[in-house]
Amino acid sequence: MTNSIADLVTADVVLLMGSNTTTAHPVIAMRLNQALAAGMKLIVIDPRATTFARRADIHLALNPGTDVALLKAMMRVIVEEGLEDSSFIEMRTEGYEELRRSLEELSIGQAAAITGIAEEDIRAAARLFAGSGRSAIVYCLGVTQHAHGTDNVRSIANLAMITGSIGLPGTGVNPLRGANNVQGCCDMGGLYNLLPGYKSVEDGEARERFAAAWGGEIDPRPGLSVTEMIEAAGTGELKAMYIMGENPMLSDPDAAHVKSGLENLDFLVVQDIFLTETAALADVVLPGATFAEKNGTFTNTERRVQRVHKAVEPPGEARPDWRIVRDVANAMGADWQYQSPKDVMNEVRQLVPQYGGIRYARLEKGGIQWPCPAESHPGTAILHQEEFICGRGKLAAVDFIPADELPDDEYPFIFNAGRDLMHFHTGSMTRRSRSLDQLVPGPLVDINPADAAKLGIEDGTRITVTSRRGSITAAARLTDSTPRGSVFLPFHYAEAAANLLTNTARDPICKIPELKVCAVRVEKA
Repeated sequence: MTNSIADLVTADVVLLMGSNTTTAHPVIAMRLNQALAAGMKLIVIDPRATTFARRADIHLALNPGTDVALLKAMMRVIVEEGLEDSSFIEMRTEGYEELRRSLEELSIGQAAAITGIAEEDIRAAARLFAGSGRSAIVYCLGVTQHAHGTDNVRSIANLAMITGSIGLPGTGVNPLRGANNVQGCCDMGGLYNLLPGYKSVEDGEARERFAAAWGGEIDPRPGLSVTEMIEAAGTGELKAMYIMGENPMLSDPDAAHVKSGLENLDFLVVQDIFLTETAALADVVLPGATFAEKNGTFTNTERRVQRVHKAVEPPGEARPDWRIVRDVANAMGADWQYQSPKDVMNEVRQLVPQYGGIRYARLEKGGIQWPCPAESHPGTAILHQEEFICGRGKLAAVDFIPADELPDDEYPFIFNAGRDLMHFHTGSMTRRSRSLDQLVPGPLVDINPADAAKLGIEDGTRITVTSRRGSITAAARLTDSTPRGSVFLPFHYAEAAANLLTNTARDPICKIPELKVCAVRVEKA
């Protein structure tokens, strides 16, 4: 996030996009609810009538996968009506004329036809966002998990920059991370093409710096993304995998394809706290420690590095992740001398400038938001206040491209996956909680009552949802929150795994798969 949560909720207007915040980020939802009660205006862009959509001043229930068309139309209204921040554009951005010309390629009427949103609603949202004081954008996986998710995010950045909605209190482009410490994993180079601190593996100077610290050569070639690994495993190109704290059997698209790929490996190691669906396929399972059983740090969605203190000892042979990885590396010939997570953090401080001033002693007094380049630095609550890291912000002309797989006569519904409030991610922890599982004991497929009536489906009827990749069976839940022509299923449930249905089509740049749109048919079981 460019801004802290405490700062975000001072915005005059928040544009909430692709996020059912109430179920996926309930603590942030609480802060947003407090801000709404204090007078903040809210625009929600989401196909579903979520809790915040029902509270919003404007709810734009777009057709799934049409985000770019909607954002371009809003920007066209802003430019045509002179609501852009000309000073910010001139002083801090480049590429505006190219962007402006690209906006003329799509009329407001054409955008309305593509998105399913009335022209007057598009105009009203644009005026509210650009003309009502300081505005912030908050988005989540409903924006990024598309075959053209990078284009969605670029369009969000364009909207923020042409309105000057970045680098100030109550503004910013604020992605909500999908799981605990995702931000920290990315900061530490947990991406297929980056070293820690977001340095490209193709950057020779960066490679030399890390090679000197680590005592080994660093391959200059980008690696494989998760979905590419599964494909390579299936073809036999990839022989072994070490999976830590992930459950791709439930979290990755086309689960049958994932299972086939993992089973084709010569050797699979899974390191986790429970015997997940993925761990059940492993040749070796290494038991890790939970958050309460280890020391270290987490970095949350607002870039805040926070200390984690061990409360209890790990059970049985479970060990902290850092120790397992160190011991495996040393067994393979390394000479890693880390004796504690503090030793690892001290190395991070030397190699990652954003973390340079973050010491354990400082964290004992409270979390620190990076970048924090020196011990005298207080941390950074708001990014890009004076300039962008790259100098001028790069406005980008983005074309609307439809989703990879749309409904047809054989598969007439759009399928969307998401989360329940009572369960987390693939359910490996929460579904082992008796109280949480009693509250939501099994999967329910949300379907609009009008669609259900046509198919003779009642509330609780067992239905089968089928895509080109697989089928699941679960009880139907009739709800107006899901629009006509769509069905929705949380992905926590192994007995009706949503990702048996989803599409492996992925964004060509960030390689994220299109988990939010695929075509399905619905029948009584």
